[in-house]
Amino acid sequence: MTDPISDMLTRIRNASAIKKSEVVLPMSKIKYEIAKILERDGWIGKVEVVKEKGKKNGAAAFDSLKIALKYGSDGKSAISSLKRISKPGLRIYVSKDELPRVLNNSGIAIISTSQGLMTNKEARKKKIGGEVICEIY
Repeated sequence: MTDPISDMLTRIRNASAIKKSEVVLPMSKIKYEIAKILERDGWIGKVEVVKEKGKKNGAAAFDSLKIALKYGSDGKSAISSLKRISKPGLRIYVSKDELPRVLNNSGIAIISTSQGLMTNKEARKKKIGGEVICEIY
């Protein structure tokens, strides 16, 4: 797999399209941070790391990330669009003056900055730019 972040976003998008309650995917620090931002801003439910026990035949066990999806009272997903912006073949960097406004500030963009991952609104307050990871609304 060349782009684990795209894989994560696609798994969330596909699971919400068929109304699944949760998604389980391989754990990594950047995926966990992205999921925590989405949880904090109310786009998804709970995020937890599932520790895997060692296998009997000596194979390595890898941790998983369990994400509970969020739906409204009418059954519609809280997420209507989840789009990868900066890809491995074409990185998208923005300065503090060029930070994106997603759906007239109804949505968020996740930015990778020198101070860690944050939303476009937090980056605008701190006056720093970075790589635009994804947009969600």
